[in-house]
Amino acid sequence: MSAAREYGLDDQYEWARPPAGGWTADDLDRLPNLPPHTELIDGSLVFMSPQTRFRTRAMRLLENALMDQAPDDLEAIREMTVRLDRRNRPEPDVLVVPVEADTGPGQTWFRPEDVVLAVEVVSADSLERDREVKPRKYTQARMPHFWRVEQRDGLPVVYVYELDPATLAYMPVDIFHQRLNVDRPFPVEIDLTAVNRREPRA
Repeated sequence: MSAAREYGLDDQYEWARPPAGGWTADDLDRLPNLPPHTELIDGSLVFMSPQTRFRTRAMRLLENALMDQAPDDLEAIREMTVRLDRRNRPEPDVLVVPVEADTGPGQTWFRPEDVVLAVEVVSADSLERDREVKPRKYTQARMPHFWRVEQRDGLPVVYVYELDPATLAYMPVDIFHQRLNVDRPFPVEIDLTAVNRREPRA
């Protein structure tokens, strides 16, 4: 049985074949039929596994809280890529960026210098990338704040890091259970136990 048929595709399906040297950041906007939320890491395409309920709810909780509490010149936005360089265009789960970084409704990526905070919600298939690969690339791009979110007993645990500009390494600030409370990059307080709470209908 072919690999294509295992995924419900016919034998005529052709997988995307990388050019010599790998894919580039511009290719993400040009390649046809890419799955949603495809990332580019070191010139290779990385496909997203199906979303879990925890991951979806954690992203919603964090995006809404950050948007509600951000100063007027910043906004929170989900699942937009960051063009780090020609061979790397990862997609953090939540970003905080300046409002002025908005280039219009067709925008598909931000510059790393626009990123105030990058948040990754860890899933089973992204564990290594979110703990090791992406933080290393984000520090090299000098993105000043990084949060890694993991699940424990169905609730988010948030690991908060801040960039040390002298060493270009993320320094751990704190680990938050139940309630997150930080003052950088701006004051934010989040009830992490609300991850499974449905919003009241209007």
